Amino acid sequence: MSRIGKKPILIPEGVKIDFKDQKIEVSGQKGNLQRVIRPEINIEIKEGQIFVSPKSLKLRKQESKKINAYLGLTRALVAGMVEGVSKGFEKRLEIEGIGYKATLEGQDLSLKVGFSHQVKVKAQPGIKFTLEKNNIIISGIDKGAVSQLASKIRKIQPPEPYKGKGIKYSGEVVKRKEGKKVVATT
Repeated sequence: MSRIGKKPILIPEGVKIDFKDQKIEVSGQKGNLQRVIRPEINIEIKEGQIFVSPKSLKLRKQESKKINAYLGLTRALVAGMVEGVSKGFEKRLEIEGIGYKATLEGQDLSLKVGFSHQVKVKAQPGIKFTLEKNNIIISGIDKGAVSQLASKIRKIQPPEPYKGKGIKYSGEVVKRKEGKKVVATT
């Protein structure tokens, strides 16, 4: 059985969980999330914890590997849902470069990052943009949606290795390269 899938998920106070017909719904103070669970996986809610287990224990070796993978994935997804509705998730991006800046237009993000035009990024439902100096903070309750949008924004102008200009994750280290060397003729 999967090592990650064996771990129980603690349910914090204020979080409600409903599991019916292979559909799990997690609701908390930040909002609610739903997900359909694979038919091979079973979820039990006991004593303030969520337990994820396979439906049948007698399986062939090939099926067992797939079910173990689904087990770990399902446990990680449900744990992310519980954390999202209780605490929320955020990703931070940094903008570096002369003339590079971000502005908010309503709920959408507008970027000036070295192109002849502004690049506009629409806010998805449940995701909020916040700006601090040269930082963009993307926050929401769905971990996958927040990470996907952060990746999409970073791809607009990734950091380049010579001057380090571009959009990068907060704390990301850009491996720098040397520029061209001038050969002295003497």
